[in-house]
Amino acid sequence: MARNARHGRGEIDIIAERRGMFAVCEVKTRRNNDYGFAAEAMTPGKCRTVRRTAYGWARDNGVPMSRLRFDAAFVVGTSIDVVENAY
Repeated sequence: MARNARHGRGEIDIIAERRGMFAVCEVKTRRNNDYGFAAEAMTPGKCRTVRRTAYGWARDNGVPMSRLRFDAAFVVGTSIDVVENAY
């Protein structure tokens, strides 16, 4: 549906839709874990910002809030781990 979708001051990395469910996905990337894990970047504040942005995007696009799912994708080197309903 969208990449780098902006609403207000926030940005959503990926919004994908399948069978009426909209996955709002935050992507965190690291070359390696030398300076911390990608998942550590998903702070409570970041989760709030993504949720607020997603609710605004959904409202503007006529998508019911109940159809949103919040996922996170962690990319380290060439490895990708996607967590559905992450927050």
